[in-house]
Amino acid sequence: MLTTYTVENGGLAVRDGAQDAEALRRAVWIDMLSPSPEEERQVQAALRLEVPTREEMQEIESSSRLYREGETLFLTANFLYGVEGGEYGSTAITFVLGNSNLITVRYATPRAFEVFGARCQRTPKALLGAPDAVMLHLFEQVVDRLADILERIGSDMDRASQAAFRTARAKTKATAKDADLKDTLITLGQVGEVTTRASETLLGLSRILSFVSAEKAGAVRKENQGLIKTLVRDVRSLVEHASFLNSKAQFLLDAVLGIINVQQNAIIKTFTVASVALMPPTLIASVYGMNFDVMPELRWTVGYPFALVLMVISAVVPVFYFKRKGWL
Repeated sequence: MLTTYTVENGGLAVRDGAQDAEALRRAVWIDMLSPSPEEERQVQAALRLEVPTREEMQEIESSSRLYREGETLFLTANFLYGVEGGEYGSTAITFVLGNSNLITVRYATPRAFEVFGARCQRTPKALLGAPDAVMLHLFEQVVDRLADILERIGSDMDRASQAAFRTARAKTKATAKDADLKDTLITLGQVGEVTTRASETLLGLSRILSFVSAEKAGAVRKENQGLIKTLVRDVRSLVEHASFLNSKAQFLLDAVLGIINVQQNAIIKTFTVASVALMPPTLIASVYGMNFDVMPELRWTVGYPFALVLMVISAVVPVFYFKRKGWL
């Protein structure tokens, strides 16, 4: 799908679908979502440049993701999307920054793009004044969105931590404990994956901003240089916060696994004590179950109760000894 954003008569004109070459050249922002071959040909013919294919966008080398052709910059990075619906992932998005147009090529829709599109309709002059301003304000929206995601992840992690340690201290049934700890492990796994993908997005933004800042040919206008510095500071602070959340998630994961190991050890210890306690009664029962002709106890009147009492005493003595030693 092809969408163009053009400032006309102080307002914003948003057009979808195929358009003529003149309309494409007048657009400040051309957003290409899963473009068809025909749409790619229209944009390439109108602006006289090559739009990267999906396969080219997947390249991981810096030279394939950040490069310059004439006066046009080609910038590609992975962006986090789909956190709100739970079907999250990372998608490569390319920004083609020229003197008159910004082209974005993407195959998924991060929430920041939807929010930024709505903002453009409210204040088109402020956000769509120039292609570089569009790109930097869009990056600003992405950073704000990532900050909200990391804050929510931090809250989820705190709740998971409290649930895990509260479960470990509580005197509840083992089945309830197991269910709580399982939910905590799932939460920590999701937190770790989202944090990793957010860190990947921040790393890509950091590389793009560094590349744009290093360009000497006026890729970003002088009035927008301050915005780059602000974005660099924000990205750096979010990278540090994401690293802290990753470390915290690893600590909580180790703690939860430790709690599970303690519970499993307690269960194994119970079975071990039961086995040891039942060994002497089993031995006594085996002795009196032998079929020899000469066994004096077989003629005793109190032989049967004597054997029962002996078995009970032999089972209680080991349990009492374990308790004195503090093993139970």
